[in-house]
Amino acid sequence: MNKIAKQSQPSLSSISDEITVKWFQEGVTHHLVSSQGRDPLRAGDNDVYRALSYALRDLLMEKWLITQKNFYAKHKKRVYYLSLEFLVGRSLGNTLINMGLMGEATEALEQLGYDLEILRECEEDAGLGNGGLGRLAACFMDSIATMKIPAYGYGICYDYGLFRQQIVDGYQLETPDSWLRFGSPWLYERTSFVSPINFYGRVMSYVDEQGHYRSKWVDTEVVMAMACDMLVPGFNNDHVINMRLWRAKASRELDLENFNVGDYIGAVESKVRTETISKVLYPSDDICEGQELRLKQQYFFVAATFQDIMRRYRKGNSDFIDFPNQVAVQLNDTHPAIAIPELMRLLLDEEGLGWEFAWDICVKTFAYTNHTLMPEALETWSVEMLSRVLPRHMEIIFEINRRFLDEVALKYPGDVRRKCDMSIIAEDGTRRVRMANLGIVGSHSVNGVAELHTELLKTRVFKDFHEMYPGRLNAKTNGITPRRWLLKANPGLSTLIGENIGYDWITDLDRLRALERYAEDVKFQKRWQEVQLENKKELAVLIQKKCGVEVKADTMFDIQVKRIHEYKRQLLNVLHVIDLYHRMITDPEADITPRTVIFAGKAAPSYWRAKLIIKLINSVGELVNNDPRIGDRLKVVFIPNYNVSVAEKIIPAADLSEQISTAGTEASGTGNMKFSLNGALTIGTLDGANIEIREEVGEENIYIFGMTAEEVAFEKVSKSRTPRQIFEQNYQVHRIVNSISHGMFSRGDTELFAPIVEDLLNENDPYLLLLDLESYLECQELVGLEYQNQQEWTRKSILNVARMGKFSSDRTIKQYAEEIWGVEVE
Repeated sequence: MNKIAKQSQPSLSSISDEITVKWFQEGVTHHLVSSQGRDPLRAGDNDVYRALSYALRDLLMEKWLITQKNFYAKHKKRVYYLSLEFLVGRSLGNTLINMGLMGEATEALEQLGYDLEILRECEEDAGLGNGGLGRLAACFMDSIATMKIPAYGYGICYDYGLFRQQIVDGYQLETPDSWLRFGSPWLYERTSFVSPINFYGRVMSYVDEQGHYRSKWVDTEVVMAMACDMLVPGFNNDHVINMRLWRAKASRELDLENFNVGDYIGAVESKVRTETISKVLYPSDDICEGQELRLKQQYFFVAATFQDIMRRYRKGNSDFIDFPNQVAVQLNDTHPAIAIPELMRLLLDEEGLGWEFAWDICVKTFAYTNHTLMPEALETWSVEMLSRVLPRHMEIIFEINRRFLDEVALKYPGDVRRKCDMSIIAEDGTRRVRMANLGIVGSHSVNGVAELHTELLKTRVFKDFHEMYPGRLNAKTNGITPRRWLLKANPGLSTLIGENIGYDWITDLDRLRALERYAEDVKFQKRWQEVQLENKKELAVLIQKKCGVEVKADTMFDIQVKRIHEYKRQLLNVLHVIDLYHRMITDPEADITPRTVIFAGKAAPSYWRAKLIIKLINSVGELVNNDPRIGDRLKVVFIPNYNVSVAEKIIPAADLSEQISTAGTEASGTGNMKFSLNGALTIGTLDGANIEIREEVGEENIYIFGMTAEEVAFEKVSKSRTPRQIFEQNYQVHRIVNSISHGMFSRGDTELFAPIVEDLLNENDPYLLLLDLESYLECQELVGLEYQNQQEWTRKSILNVARMGKFSSDRTIKQYAEEIWGVEVE
């Protein structure tokens, strides 16, 4: 029998009270009964997980209230971080670590007969994001809270995440990620914060009493946005901020007109249709309805957020003169860029301001972060759809564009090409609104997320804008929070580091430099290797459980985990695996370092080429893993349903980190930083933040191959070597490609992977796989040889960790705060 029944109700009086083992035990007992209606004698692991989470949420809320009062008392400028994604992962472990309560909670639960690690596995990953953009936003929230910046995150409370990935016969199968099917103890529903959001309708124009032209948006459909708060604690500082996530609610529960005439289905149909806005992250945009829903999602959370901003601002202000001095809005990519015409609408139509004054406020308030270099990935919306869904906003965008193009014409008279390229409205073919152009025109700061990314924005993607607005484009290299990605994810390594150099690195990552003096210490290296081996053993257990493949922890763990996309070049990695397989078969005595090659990541449901790459990975693994001639020398695994919690288990176990995107395609990447911070060595191209990682860790401690961004651009034009020429001239490449085309990995089916072979040999392959393959194979050969010298490899591993200080999200947020937002950092 567990001991929970013996505990009494907790007393949560003051946050200055010491949080003890007894407090935890009382809190768990109280919330089992009061929040869940559970008999403590019959409580299971999931019940206790939720009770523990509710108890911690009580404490977080007390701290949050005091934090908010402090903001108001000191009249601090507020920062509003708008993001369609926040990939926060699980909250329980992170909360305990940041609040310094892991020890007390562990002991309390042990005394009650429960294992905290088992309880942590009861928590679902929050389905609030997908890839790097969402994970960056989550890291930023952690740093903002830790650095005591007066800020809020704003997004959508999705009922369903992207999808839950299963691998069936090697293929990706998508099933719903219903992470909220039982609710979440970490979400506060704020029923008192409900805002009406308008769609469709028409614009009515009139002249007001002062003779000014005015517009009014009328005959709209109304959706209600209800606030759901998720609290984010800073590290050991009693500072708690919140992410406010909006959930769609019908403006009324039932359509009474239909209900009263007996049409019960029709009565609820409107409610169901309305609430789909916040149902799922990234609805498919293959069809018009999906595109419209995505646009509605973006406006929905932006409009609700600005009602919140206005409410807060009006508490102490009667006019808008001081608005940019009290409000900073950061747009995380173009998804929230509709906020620019929304603020203009509020200032013009609701507040009665003139255009010039409203626009000045707007530009001084907004800042925009760009996350892509690929023109095809820059978001656009058809003028027809935007005019129908948001008619007043389309009018405002047209006026913004008219005035902007007048500026362009004044500065560059007669330059028609420049006006066409810079216009917010694309006129070629179907008229479309270029949201990135809108973001640049309507913001005082536009930042890239790595030095190379920003330079390419200035010289290629947004060259005209850089010339028009010198200084507006700037670099803010991404970062990661060391609290989650080292302290939490890798407790063994964190403890080893802390025992030798102290723990100040947790909030000042540059302190890791002190590890350099241990890089050649043989005893320290041995302990470092022991920690790494233990991490690999834990991952091997997970692989056995999820993939049914037994891998050996004493092999090199060669890992590539990220969204599956052609530009990220998981296919290049597979080609190397195939080469290793051939070499091991043809020369069994060859001195080839044993490897376990690990993949994970999701492909968009409609992205069939990426899904075919997943199939190829699994098909190669099926053959390699079951070939008795290979044994344990080479294993290939694809871990399904990659998410933050899975990443926390994979990354600390990596020996080699694959960061192999085509140079000039990856804006930054943060996976590269997480791996390096945990001691993995990187094999990569000079792309994104890889360049800055090389600068920090030293070129001798990273493995760089392939073309530079400049060389890639040259090859795409000159085609000095074609993929087919390489295929015909290089025996290794010929053997690799032929084995795919001849059906070696598809049970003799020569059609299954034919599209992949065609892409590889296509002279217009935008990702230049075969042009980089030779260099990649050579570099991988060097990696294998150097891994055999474990003393030297470990030295490099230690130096990688020691030199990762630049890549803390604390540093990134400090730059945003001081150089963009204009707020002080305590």
